Amino acid sequence: MGDEGKIHVYYGEGKGKTTAAVGQTVRAAGAGLRVLVFQFLKDNSSSERMVLEKLPGVTCIPGRDKVKFYSQMSEAERLDIKNYNKMMLDEIIKLCDSFDILFLDEVLCAISLDALDEDRLLGFLRAKPKRLEVILTGHEVSGKVLEIASYATEMKKRKHPFDAGFGARAGIEY
Repeated sequence: MGDEGKIHVYYGEGKGKTTAAVGQTVRAAGAGLRVLVFQFLKDNSSSERMVLEKLPGVTCIPGRDKVKFYSQMSEAERLDIKNYNKMMLDEIIKLCDSFDILFLDEVLCAISLDALDEDRLLGFLRAKPKRLEVILTGHEVSGKVLEIASYATEMKKRKHPFDAGFGARAGIEY
């Protein structure tokens, strides 16, 4: 894998951010690398999680059992999720020495919603174990994160069934 781990960013309004990161996770596991996964702002029921939990070399840190959309949370719930996300990032930082890759799904959304402190994430990324590869996903990305990223891929929506009133489907959108 080389001496220095890179930072990958998958962002944008288009479909495929988590899908691309999961593909990278599968590729890494297939090469015998150890991957740590945490999904911010999601519960433990996503379809990709069901498979990732079964892959040798992949460790999924459990999140909360039920997570509301951030827009539906009260101020107290928002403060609670921000404190929870801070605690989880601190725990992840302690664990990541034992892994080759860290996949933080929707971490960029947590930052843009102020459900996670960006400076805390940036501090970790700048001081991460040298060989650790880090994958970040979310809709919006700040210039600060882009500046330290090694790879940045924007997913841009051109067309989506949601625009025609269709809902999300298990195994396709989640």
